[in-house]
Amino acid sequence: MARIKTEKNTTRKDVIVSKAAILFREKGFKAASMRDLAESVGVEAASLYNHIKSKTELLHELCFSVANRFLQKLDEIESEQIPAIQKIEKILRFHIVEMVNNYEEVYVSDREWKHLNDPYLSNFQNQRRIYRKRLAAIIETGIKNKEIKPIDAPTAVLILLHAISGIESWHRSKQKITAAALEENMVTILVGGLTI
Repeated sequence: MARIKTEKNTTRKDVIVSKAAILFREKGFKAASMRDLAESVGVEAASLYNHIKSKTELLHELCFSVANRFLQKLDEIESEQIPAIQKIEKILRFHIVEMVNNYEEVYVSDREWKHLNDPYLSNFQNQRRIYRKRLAAIIETGIKNKEIKPIDAPTAVLILLHAISGIESWHRSKQKITAAALEENMVTILVGGLTI
């Protein structure tokens, strides 16, 4: 029987989670089967269960690992003693880099989370809500300090996050600018649109 091939510093479960992210993005969580995943990993379906309990466990792991990375970065940036507009720029840069470098995971976390089961579904929805409110609070501080235009902060957060999720089309593009140029263009447009 074939064994799951791992790279240095990765476990078999890491390989399975990574392949699951690609599969869930391509087919959607509901349509992807354990048989598809086993084929992608290069093993029999039954041997996957030595490393994971279910397809749902994989989705849970993908969604919460991404959410935790984003929350950890937000904690770090919020604690910095810098102007609000600089905090927003740092957060946007982090989002862009994550969407470029960890596209499959971020895409699945952003689009397939609705297939989580409770209590994980409620927990994840709550984390998303809190994250957006914290971003809005940074924007509101920037408005109060006259660094950011007087706009509706929750609306600004939605626009910023949706713009970054649009990086999906950059991944599909046959003729694309470099990741660094993409980041600089997006930051210029998004942060420039907020700044007074």
